[in-house]
Amino acid sequence: MQDQHSAAPVQPRFTKLDTFDPHRQSFECKHEADVNPPIAAEAEALFQQGMAVTSYDLWPDDRDNEKAAQLWTRAAGWGHWKAQLNLAGLYLQGLGVPQDADKALELTEDLMRKGVPAAWDNMGAYYMGGVGPLKQDATVAYAFWQKAADMGSMAAQAYLGEKLNAGYDDPPSFWGNEKIGLKMLECAFSQGSGSAAYELGQTQNRDAKQREDYSHALGVFHEGVKLGNEKAANSLSVAFDAGRALVDHRIDVARAERYSILGDALWRNPDLRLPNLDKVLPLPPANLPKWDGNKQTLIDAAKALVVQPAAQPTPGSQRTGRAHIPQGHVLQTRARAVIAEANASVPHSGYWQPRLHALHREHEQVWGRVQVPQRYDKGETFETVDRSSMGPYAKVAPRTVWHYMGEAVAMAVAPHPLVAQGIARSTDIPEPLVRCQGSQPCPRTGVWLASIPKDHSFAVRYNRWDRQSYVAHGQAFPDFGDGHLHIEPGTVTWLWLGNANESGFGGVIDVSLGHPGAEGTSA
Repeated sequence: MQDQHSAAPVQPRFTKLDTFDPHRQSFECKHEADVNPPIAAEAEALFQQGMAVTSYDLWPDDRDNEKAAQLWTRAAGWGHWKAQLNLAGLYLQGLGVPQDADKALELTEDLMRKGVPAAWDNMGAYYMGGVGPLKQDATVAYAFWQKAADMGSMAAQAYLGEKLNAGYDDPPSFWGNEKIGLKMLECAFSQGSGSAAYELGQTQNRDAKQREDYSHALGVFHEGVKLGNEKAANSLSVAFDAGRALVDHRIDVARAERYSILGDALWRNPDLRLPNLDKVLPLPPANLPKWDGNKQTLIDAAKALVVQPAAQPTPGSQRTGRAHIPQGHVLQTRARAVIAEANASVPHSGYWQPRLHALHREHEQVWGRVQVPQRYDKGETFETVDRSSMGPYAKVAPRTVWHYMGEAVAMAVAPHPLVAQGIARSTDIPEPLVRCQGSQPCPRTGVWLASIPKDHSFAVRYNRWDRQSYVAHGQAFPDFGDGHLHIEPGTVTWLWLGNANESGFGGVIDVSLGHPGAEGTSA
């Protein structure tokens, strides 16, 4: 076959690639975040709205694929590659749009030209399934997956890593190339792949020879649960229930039950991530916090926290006196059919808009546009309205009347898209801000959000919305830089989001959803 680095043909689906080599001797770990096109904030907002209306938390009939297609089309126009891949999936299945395999291929190939590893991975799946005009061909599919894995595709690395992680060949099921298989799995795991974490945990558990080996495998499985892998959760549930070697032959029915519940939640919503798992299910020897048995509380407490954007001042909130409207409240845009004369007693409590009985001249219209609603209680007397801006026409202009606008009502606050999607909880950042470097012990119990400077070479890999953890006072912060990132703990800044479990009767720690200011000194 021709060199895969040569000029790509007009249709990337026909790119001639190196034949899949299951016995390759080398693999260089690359991250897709390093090569994916940057995503604009406007495009991300549209993408997340589309995810929310098609959330796995909704019944299939309640998912609005048509709206998602519209949102993802707009986001793709902004260059959002994930939205474009999702849009291709809708065309492939005919969800919200007419079924059109050619359109799905066209959208995917556009991203292949832009160097998106996930698009090359998808093309492999298209060949394996014989999508549209493509002839089903496993050989070509594996060549595309190999190309995608080498480009940095997390999904391709996890898939091929599992296929190569065997002691002997049994094609097409698997091949014996553990060295490269493990390298691919480790690379995918470092990118946040829960399935790769599960496969690594399986391998380490199988090959364990001493307690430390099992302990490491246990930790990898636990990380797999945080990354959203239901198999990892169910494996730990079985291990604790049966007291297997993985958990030091310790039977722990309570831990088994919690892992089982979380496994069910991850099965129902594959988009769910549980980065704050240690809030509800810390690894032994830590004691389990008390839990009231409500499954949703267990799930929600382990979810990621997203910071609700600061509220923008609403109209009227900056005014004073009678014209002040409380922050977050608004009035009806049109007056009600109640008009009171200026010399009358106020008939209803609420906001009243001063207007001229009629508007004929430009200066009257100008005066009317600058008037604001004012609040009066029933029985009060309307104050005299200043008409001096009309100059000499003030005395001859139509009389002033008051239009009733009603009471101010609270605005409906749209939830964060990740909250609407069912995969996160919203919070405010506690005041005053508490930050800590990763090389220092944790100063306060609660949820902590990690980040590194934007100009760091690994910033695009590291800084993610779910890069957070529940850490107890005095503990060391987790080292997310372990593996292929090589980030010094002191480079990481942790921001405290509060939400610590609450101390109940007798000092017993209870699993709680908490609040931004919730603080503790123990787990």
